[in-house]
Amino acid sequence: MAPLILLIASFGITLAINKLLLNRRLHLSFIGRLSLAIMLLFTGIAHFTSAELMIQMLPEFVPFKKETVYLTGIIEITASIGLLTKQRSKLTSIMLVLFFLAILPANIIGSIREVKLGGMENGVNYLYFRIPLQLLFIIWAYYFGIKINKTTPN
Repeated sequence: MAPLILLIASFGITLAINKLLLNRRLHLSFIGRLSLAIMLLFTGIAHFTSAELMIQMLPEFVPFKKETVYLTGIIEITASIGLLTKQRSKLTSIMLVLFFLAILPANIIGSIREVKLGGMENGVNYLYFRIPLQLLFIIWAYYFGIKINKTTPN
């Protein structure tokens, strides 16, 4: 739930700042990518501060669980930077769509195991929220990072 709140709040705040203070200099694509970058920065940091909980979300067959959690945190933090660079934002968005698809099984496993992290402790019922949320992240990355991605102001 926190990533959704962070995504929507940062989007709304940045939209308001763009309209009221920046005379609409920022393109909607950049605002959407900035919001996603903020969310990914915080979720990426969580891979280091809540690593032991995130390890519980990984399938049994995954080796080097702690390193995998750290690696995905690094990926999220790196993607937050890539989203904000003109030269890398589209490629980063494409990679994020694939990344969000790849990590969905971990969220499903976390819910089945009722990991005490981000709502997964509610069990399988959490998936009624989490799967649409993951789809939102995929659509968000596609729409703002690929479909309407512009490097010039409105």
